Amino acid sequence: FGVVADIQYADAEDGYDFLGRRRRYYRHSLNLLRAAVEAWAAEKPPLAFVLQLGDSIDGLNARSGQSERALEQVLAALGRLPVPVHHVWGNHELYNFSRARLVHTGLNSRSCGAAAGPPGRDCQAYHFSPAAQFRVVVLDGYDLSTLGREPGSPRYQESLRLLRKKNSNDNLNDPTGLKEPQFVEFNGGFSQAQLDWFNEVLKFSDENQEKVIVTGHLPIHPDASDWVCFAWNYKDALSVIHAHQCVVCFLAGHLHDGGYCLDSHGIHHLTLEGIIETPPESNAFGTVYVYKDKMILKGRGRVSDRVMHF
Repeated sequence: FGVVADIQYADAEDGYDFLGRRRRYYRHSLNLLRAAVEAWAAEKPPLAFVLQLGDSIDGLNARSGQSERALEQVLAALGRLPVPVHHVWGNHELYNFSRARLVHTGLNSRSCGAAAGPPGRDCQAYHFSPAAQFRVVVLDGYDLSTLGREPGSPRYQESLRLLRKKNSNDNLNDPTGLKEPQFVEFNGGFSQAQLDWFNEVLKFSDENQEKVIVTGHLPIHPDASDWVCFAWNYKDALSVIHAHQCVVCFLAGHLHDGGYCLDSHGIHHLTLEGIIETPPESNAFGTVYVYKDKMILKGRGRVSDRVMHF
């Protein structure tokens, strides 16, 4: 299967990150995505699916009124693939669209024959099994978040209370001085309902001797991220994973530099480098080959090759 993260396309001149240090190639990111699609389409044997790990378009589009157009272009590029593309929702999707609107776009992968997520709610978590004894679980890292929700809604208020409890700065995207620096508005967390559902999915996979890859936009291990770019309650997600035998890997985006660690339970945490900060002459995507005892990542451009035994 293919993996790509943080495309963040916008029809805009190059810019920089919020610190003004790292160059972002907004317009050229679409060209890199098209090159990735071309490479994946030529793979032999063919891919089974592609994982798009979130932030498909940039928040700049919301300010210029180009959200729908930008998303159309990204989905059109990915639509040239003859295999399913499974989309994770990141913070930039939620800068452009409400959660209610995203459900009615091509980014709603829950409508593509996947097994249902947590019952009775708008959580975007789900799972699917592309091969015997192999399952992919997609988590919704912005289930707890102020992004993409109506300010008057209970979930918005609950998320804002948690954020303000942990972050006393005027700017809620500022981690300065925080004991838990992940509590900024551009991150999010997992509700208890989602964690309970996740636990049941992994219990099923244990009982059926499946291997499981878990994915989400936000990393859940500090050693596979920098000091700020991971999920609010990452420890809760890790506790669920570590209570089971089936999980072999956690795939994330969000941190454009990428990251990797093998945790104390033998689980690989791979954070993929972002296309948005990749120069036009390079790229940032990969293909993962799954075997009974390992996964091999064949990286392109900024993404390194990696063998992950389990």
